[in-house]
Amino acid sequence: MKGRQTTVTILMADDDEDDCMLTREALAESRLANELHIVKDGEELMDYLYHRGMYAGKSSAPRPNLILLDLNMPKKDGREALREIKADPRLRQIPVVILTTSKAEEDVYSSYDLGANSFIIKPVTFVSLVEVMRTIGKYWFDVVELPL
Repeated sequence: MKGRQTTVTILMADDDEDDCMLTREALAESRLANELHIVKDGEELMDYLYHRGMYAGKSSAPRPNLILLDLNMPKKDGREALREIKADPRLRQIPVVILTTSKAEEDVYSSYDLGANSFIIKPVTFVSLVEVMRTIGKYWFDVVELPL
């Protein structure tokens, strides 16, 4: 097993402020050394990844080690953003974990078809969310080997 990175940058794309706040708290509770950046829709996600608009300075948008992506967002939804990320050779190596309330079977299949690395239905309790964040952190940052 490899050693834990000192700083883990997670980019969360989700338009639900409560979910974002709970995820931030769950990541802190799970003791995952992290830097969490939050964007509210797929367009802002792509601006972040391409350093456009308000993310034009690279220092304000460090390359994420992991993207937590909600499917149902305004402007550009998670499906469109996922398609764009996985089509770009500069971005496709970033693991994308779908974190959504959708339980629709077609969303699971289409997410994997578009290149998602995992599909997780958002837990309903904070304790469960902490456990999911702990598991995500352990798997993506302690177990698997990611490209730098």
